[in-house]
Amino acid sequence: MIRNSSVPDRTGQVTSADGTTIGYRRIGNGPGLLVLHGGALTGSNYRRLAAQLAGDFTVFLPDRRGRGLSGPYRDDHSIATEDADLTALVAGTGARYAFGTADGGLFALHAAQTLTELEKIIAYEPVVFAGQPGQDEFATMIDRFTARIDAGDPLGAATVATKAAFPEPLRRVPDAAYRAAFGLGLRLADLRGAGDHRSRDLLATLKPELAMVRATEGRLDDFRRINADVLLLRGSRSEPLITGSVDALRRLIPNARTAVLPGLVHGSAQDTGGNPRVIAAAIRTFLAG
Repeated sequence: MIRNSSVPDRTGQVTSADGTTIGYRRIGNGPGLLVLHGGALTGSNYRRLAAQLAGDFTVFLPDRRGRGLSGPYRDDHSIATEDADLTALVAGTGARYAFGTADGGLFALHAAQTLTELEKIIAYEPVVFAGQPGQDEFATMIDRFTARIDAGDPLGAATVATKAAFPEPLRRVPDAAYRAAFGLGLRLADLRGAGDHRSRDLLATLKPELAMVRATEGRLDDFRRINADVLLLRGSRSEPLITGSVDALRRLIPNARTAVLPGLVHGSAQDTGGNPRVIAAAIRTFLAG
């Protein structure tokens, strides 16, 4: 099996229902597997995961709308738009499997309510509003993050999101220190990047992402309509917010099972700082079964 993250890839694109281009990278050979990124990222952040799977699957790494190879958000963007984009990707690539991490996992599961062509779905730490511990604090963070983005302050938005995720001692670090670190980090990320996006622009994509996560509150019964086989993954170091999301979805989705991966955290599927090898092994085992 291929394990080199420098595996060459090809690009392609599909057209969503509203005419927006959704671009992707493609590597490997075998049954089609779509990998849906989450958050302020692109498909390129999951090359190591794709390389781990490329010996067994044709792996498609879309840039979800608003990023990289794909067209922009529209003013009426909603989770229904994400459904339409994934529907176009399934039709255009012929993939019958999907893996999504964080928000990408949520969107794969949401689309599967009506997208019956997807036979198997793996979701790593999708987040829903299910009344779990930490939900109120998360909602407050979303409000503060959105206010900072609307004010044109991406470094302030990054500070809000990061401090909320850190344990209490690190939350006492002055905001100025976080802002300086993020400013340097964003500049370095832009220097290392492929030139198809700016880190500040990617950070802004979290605003609609978080709004769609919050909109799951009161709509969880919709997930009962999923007919695909589903594997819900989480790391052993997950916070109650994540644990509660996975437990709620497992109770609702008819053909769902869960697995806990030792030592992993929310960003473990990513190239930088992650452990995609462990996640790839879980994906391979589930799809082989």
